[in-house]
Amino acid sequence: MSKSALVMWGGWDGHTPRETAGILAGKLKANGFEVRIENTLKPLEDVEAVKKLNLIVPMWTMGEMSNEQWNGLHQAIHDAGVGVAGVHGGMGDAFRGRVEYQWLVGGQFLGHPYVGEYTVELTAADSPVTRGMPPSFKYNSEQYYMGVDPAIDVLACTPYEFEGRKCKMPVMWTKTWGQGRVFYSALGHVAEEFRKYPDVLEMTTRGMLWAARA
Repeated sequence: MSKSALVMWGGWDGHTPRETAGILAGKLKANGFEVRIENTLKPLEDVEAVKKLNLIVPMWTMGEMSNEQWNGLHQAIHDAGVGVAGVHGGMGDAFRGRVEYQWLVGGQFLGHPYVGEYTVELTAADSPVTRGMPPSFKYNSEQYYMGVDPAIDVLACTPYEFEGRKCKMPVMWTKTWGQGRVFYSALGHVAEEFRKYPDVLEMTTRGMLWAARA
């Protein structure tokens, strides 16, 4: 029996949501998923339908989510065990006015004072998401600085220095939300980055499959 996924794109166009949604949906289809792509959040209002999904992929920077849509998303993931996975601002800078959503994700974009080349370091080489990947690699993009839930399982981080302060900033993680699995990666500012960095696309694909228990 094939698995099903809902990919929703919208919000700020600067993150190429439509094209990125298409790339991620294509990877799911290649792994046997039936994929529904929507340019609206209205499918979340049909609670019983979204509960039957295996995976939800939001690609929706900023924007607003109604109470009805949040309830559908929450019940699908928390109660029914549907997975959720996403990248960059499409999941980590979405629905800024809804704190519960940020708690679900495990983090929230705060800023990117540095844009350029930086190093990504894997911190969990035995994860099914990162297994066999290079232990560190260079990446050229926005370097996200995020507020994060300290209970997330960090898969990759980046050394961050700003105004003399240094830290290890998580850029890829997994967690749970009730019965559901959550995967997030801060990498993938625009669709072109997934073509330029195939290992990042591979880990993102694995993260989606992990969240969907595939």
